[in-house]
Amino acid sequence: MPANLTHVYRKAEEEYRHAQTPAEQVACLENMLAVIPKHKGTEHLQADLRTRLKEARAEVQSEKTSAAKGRSFRIPRQGAGTVVLIGAPNSGRSRIVAELTNAEPEVAVYPFTTREPFPAMMPCDGALVQLIDTPPVADGHVEPYLVNYVRSADLVLLCVDGSSDDAPDETLAVLRQFEMRKTLLSDSTGFDENDFSTLHVRTLLVMTRGEDPDLAARIELLCESLPRDVPLLPVELTEAASCETLRQRIFAELGVIRVYTKAPGKPAVYEEPFTVPRGGTVEDLALCVHRELAEKLKFARVWGEGVHDGQSVGRDHLLTEGDMVELHT
Repeated sequence: MPANLTHVYRKAEEEYRHAQTPAEQVACLENMLAVIPKHKGTEHLQADLRTRLKEARAEVQSEKTSAAKGRSFRIPRQGAGTVVLIGAPNSGRSRIVAELTNAEPEVAVYPFTTREPFPAMMPCDGALVQLIDTPPVADGHVEPYLVNYVRSADLVLLCVDGSSDDAPDETLAVLRQFEMRKTLLSDSTGFDENDFSTLHVRTLLVMTRGEDPDLAARIELLCESLPRDVPLLPVELTEAASCETLRQRIFAELGVIRVYTKAPGKPAVYEEPFTVPRGGTVEDLALCVHRELAEKLKFARVWGEGVHDGQSVGRDHLLTEGDMVELHT
């Protein structure tokens, strides 16, 4: 029997996936159980949710009673989305961060240069996207915190050295490491319908050193071996145009649009946009600004594609890229 999960439940599920602490997970799971449709088609999922809630509550209690732990490397989410870069040693993760942001991660020709997660903000036409460089994944070794990073990411960049004959096998080893931890790097994000503990995470394969003469052969070998569809983009990080293509592709893969706001009676300034999901509404924008504003929202005026300048719309009006919105309470 189909689950027929509602938009409200899907939104609660997304909040759970982004939870970074056991306490946050408990709150999200309680909300998911409250809003999930109650019928025969969701009985198995409800049971999974109750099991996970029990485990999360136990973890909260364990944290309260146990001694102080070591560094957790928790990084608060920021910007239009969180993009986690993973890959084998020398796959180009740090170089991507260096080229697309103003940060200066350590970049070297020897492996295992990155020893801790390194966050930086990537600008993209007024919006900011959070990139997180991470230590390399070797066959048989994954940093314990890295699985949670990947599972809560909006997008994963799986970096591959396009100049290395070993890169296809090393990349498949990375995929296996996460599969063993019920995390499937894929072309979309969502919990597996048959196993709530297994999560698919939207991933972009980035082949660095894109001008290597044998790149095409390595791409073909890798694609033939991939266990599932994952989109792929070759890049040459020494070329500005290629870096810009990667920047725009990252933003596109996040599935968000830029929307601007103005106060009533004030001039429109197209700076510092908010980002809402593609297909987002005026209400979604109001929630980004402030929850209390969303609760008191009466109508909005919109300037942009598909509307008359300053047209009055309701909270369910669908927004488009570049809209200017004036919220009224």
